[in-house]
Amino acid sequence: MKARDKRKGLIVVNTGDGKGKSSSAFGMVFRAAAWGMKVCVIQFIKGKWKTGEQKAAERFENIEWHALGDGFTWDTQNPEQDIATSREIWALCKEKLRSHEFDMLVLDEINYVTGYGWITGEEVAGFLREERPKWMHILMTGRNAAPEIVELADTVTEMKVVKHAFEQGIKATQGIEF
Repeated sequence: MKARDKRKGLIVVNTGDGKGKSSSAFGMVFRAAAWGMKVCVIQFIKGKWKTGEQKAAERFENIEWHALGDGFTWDTQNPEQDIATSREIWALCKEKLRSHEFDMLVLDEINYVTGYGWITGEEVAGFLREERPKWMHILMTGRNAAPEIVELADTVTEMKVVKHAFEQGIKATQGIEF
């Protein structure tokens, strides 16, 4: 693994309406962890819902995982609470970045939060521009990535739905969606 002072950290955005945004980021998490990098995953939407990726991450000493959201916020009954929770999670993201403890920081589902306007795209992009160590990798996922985040990113991938099992009445499947 390259020393931090010899590494250029990348900002990677996975966005779009298709499946696989978080899954792609988690593939990079496990790849980085296998190379000895220290990784922190912070989830803005998923809360107490256990996923296979989170279970797998428990096997790595160099992956720290925080699933802190209030659940699927598009069904929210309490938007004020969701906004407050998102702001608290964003504060944790900034704390983890400023700690310089991690080689990779995953802001899973942050694009939903900026899309809802709970945190602005400019706030996120401005913070990363000003405070991100040049060697740190940042991965951001979720639909509707803010234009400021897309502009800042080194790599942006837009997932597109061609066909999805849910459209055929098939519910989320263990091992595929979670």
